[in-house]
Amino acid sequence: MADDDIDEDAPIFAIAAAAELAAMHAQTLRQYDRLGLVVPGRTQGGSRRYSLRHIRQLREVARMSAEGISLPAIARILELENEVAGLRREVRDLEQRLRDEMQQRPGARVFAAGATGAVVTLRHGARVRRATEVVLYRRPSDPPASPQPTAEEALQQRIGD
Repeated sequence: MADDDIDEDAPIFAIAAAAELAAMHAQTLRQYDRLGLVVPGRTQGGSRRYSLRHIRQLREVARMSAEGISLPAIARILELENEVAGLRREVRDLEQRLRDEMQQRPGARVFAAGATGAVVTLRHGARVRRATEVVLYRRPSDPPASPQPTAEEALQQRIGD
């Protein structure tokens, strides 16, 4: 079985094993569960079951706590990290859908968002004015007219203007 086949969300560790893996006392895990910091799965009988992802979260909570971050602040950080992870998954899914759509429509037109938010159709080979339009997709086969700055470079250019 390859490492890629391991389900990091499978609730497989009892509280004693999870506590040992996280280098914590089992009572600390119970407290974190009550506070909503790391909430494990439950068996039908109500016993806690921790996954590999939970173990990583427990270690991260311990690290932040050792750095002096309060438990409510840690809870907020974990909440935001979970939100970011969900948004990254959503972006990946949308990018894949866009790639799939572009493969199904090889002659499709390219669109950009104008400065006012309006959708602008671009002619094949048209150059985008960076100050007013954002390119959402460029076919890999189209060579860029000039080196395109990264999003960070473009932002720095805009701030510097």
